[in-house]
Amino acid sequence: MINVLGIAGSPRRQGNTETLLDRFLAGAESAGAQVEKIALAQLKIGGCIACDGCWDDGHCIVQDDFQPVYEKLVAADVIVLATPMFFWSVPAQVKALIDRSQCQWARKFVLKAPLAATPAGHARRRGVFICVGGSPKLHFDGVIRTVKAFFAVHEADYWGALLYGHVDAKGDILKHPTASQEAFDLGVRVVQEI
Repeated sequence: MINVLGIAGSPRRQGNTETLLDRFLAGAESAGAQVEKIALAQLKIGGCIACDGCWDDGHCIVQDDFQPVYEKLVAADVIVLATPMFFWSVPAQVKALIDRSQCQWARKFVLKAPLAATPAGHARRRGVFICVGGSPKLHFDGVIRTVKAFFAVHEADYWGALLYGHVDAKGDILKHPTASQEAFDLGVRVVQEI
């Protein structure tokens, strides 16, 4: 069974990006995937302290909520990151997760150790990015680069994205004429095409 991990990255629960993530996950589940959502705002994940402790075995030595998230990332066939755009980047909660992925960088580039295949047997994962921001769509370039680097270190190909500009206030995404259906359809498609 395909395992889809949804990461709600907004510090605000049930906001625009989490609404789209829920629709995406509903689509993936309707296509037969096992889905799970984690909300970073509910977790305690500190930033990377650059101790290089991960250079020994590829595991972060700082003990907090990163460890269970790391295990879920490794097991996922599809990683879906849903986050608002803050100053052309990601909120602090998401950046902490990304920076703590330094242990994956060490595993990959220092230890030269491949990431284990998913339980479904996929050596490569798929990465899907969902992002909204108050700025026009053309301002998503910076945040996309950050997210692509995060996916790459977790051996996930940047497979698809839903990017919506001019969406700021809570609930604004519900006024968008196509976003909800597009999120659902992309969830279906990522499972059917894997």
